[in-house]
Amino acid sequence: MRPDHLKRSKKAGLLPGSLIHLGNTYAEKPKITLTRYNETFFSEKEISSFAALGVQKDEPGIIWIAMDGLQNTELLEELGNIFGLHPLVLEDILNTDQRPKMEDYCDYLYIVLRNFNGQSNGDLISEQISIILGKNFVLSFREKESTIFQPIQERLRNNKGRIRKFGADYLVHAIIDSIVDNYFIVLEKLEEKIEFLEDDLLKKPTPVMLQAIHELKRELILLRKSLWPLREAISALERSDSPLISETTGIYFKDIFDHVIAVIDSVETFRDMLSGMLDIYLSSVSNRLNEVMKVLTIIATIFMPLTFLAGVYGMNFKFMPELEWRWGYFGILGIMLVIALSMVHYFKKKKWF
Repeated sequence: MRPDHLKRSKKAGLLPGSLIHLGNTYAEKPKITLTRYNETFFSEKEISSFAALGVQKDEPGIIWIAMDGLQNTELLEELGNIFGLHPLVLEDILNTDQRPKMEDYCDYLYIVLRNFNGQSNGDLISEQISIILGKNFVLSFREKESTIFQPIQERLRNNKGRIRKFGADYLVHAIIDSIVDNYFIVLEKLEEKIEFLEDDLLKKPTPVMLQAIHELKRELILLRKSLWPLREAISALERSDSPLISETTGIYFKDIFDHVIAVIDSVETFRDMLSGMLDIYLSSVSNRLNEVMKVLTIIATIFMPLTFLAGVYGMNFKFMPELEWRWGYFGILGIMLVIALSMVHYFKKKKWF
């Protein structure tokens, strides 16, 4: 069932472009970080409004505005007016169940990605990250603050690598590359879970393991639903003829595309492994049931002739030859014992147990 905060029924009957936040609220107010840089200059500060941004946005250098928290729709609308963003773009930013995509609006590119993080209880949660690439600006929108952008911010502060020498498109590449690299971290954790589960499954399958297999399959389905659209989006960026992406940066997007393909291959491999583990579990349970049924069948088979003898001599006929025999009771017990031991010997010879 879809959670209440993601139900699109809230927007039923409203005009296209209506700004309503569909997602979790992680903080009382959003955190906005304004970064401006070029090869020789760098500044970074936290701001609470976009009042002075209209004049600053045309100054030399690259502007990166990172907005963490989407609950303030008025603030987002103000930012959209400053940079001339389409209302449908603002609407998609606030609807946090979007599939990964890339849309070209001529003056800017709108990119949607999904980032994945693990909770303390081991569950995998998905977060939407929206990116807007302009000629000299980059806008990024996250549902909450996280550490995924910290390596990029450190490279900007310390002027490491090419990031301050290239344009805004390279910054977008760095952001997307950081998100895709995080997929490998998520996959490593999933791989560890699968390996531990597989070892335990081969030793002794339990119903708890069956539940764990289904939970892992759900997580892989969640990943897969994001990865295939992401592949299309990165491919579109790689092949884009937009002037906002230089030919030099396009090569780097090809590298990201290769990484996405590798992640998809890993996810498909894990899905096959989990399907195999599910088959192993069902086979193990079936084998255990067969073993129990075999033991019960052997016991029942041994007792069938013994029950027959007990039934015969339990009849209340007055004239039965053995009833007057002094050693009759011990004789019948001996016959029962010989029959039981003979059957056990026969079953062992046939290797039935």
